[in-house]
Amino acid sequence: MATSLKNLSQHSDANIKDISDRRFGIVVSEWNEEVTESLYSGALETLIANGAKRGNIIRKNVPGSFELSLGGQWLAQREDIDAVICLGCVIQGETRHFDFICDAVAHGITEVALKYNKPVIFGVLTPETQQQAFDRAGGKHGNKGDEAAITAIKMLGF
Repeated sequence: MATSLKNLSQHSDANIKDISDRRFGIVVSEWNEEVTESLYSGALETLIANGAKRGNIIRKNVPGSFELSLGGQWLAQREDIDAVICLGCVIQGETRHFDFICDAVAHGITEVALKYNKPVIFGVLTPETQQQAFDRAGGKHGNKGDEAAITAIKMLGF
């Protein structure tokens, strides 16, 4: 695996603009809560470290990753939200359920971004195991929540 020795959360500071007046929505899946709470913490800390005001960050929970698209749309349609970050985790199981959910979530989040012409970020882990999820939610491979927040910030500076 190409990522086995790498912290994936390292990023360039290029295209980081002032976000002190920007408002962010974060939608968090309740399924795989140990993982998604770590993703949320990473995203929140990254936004604040880059100048976002805590009062300008709105969190909403949804039951599972499949619901991230609609939760993201509810936030994206708000005129006072500049970017939406969708955080979830779908772990490979023994059935094709994983494939259907991951495809639907990726497509749904993309559709919301295009519909509302604003950043709606895919911060969904799709690991094969629980350990891989932990490794990417604050473990040895960084935190996908950090990456999602940086992506939202950079897209606002586009």
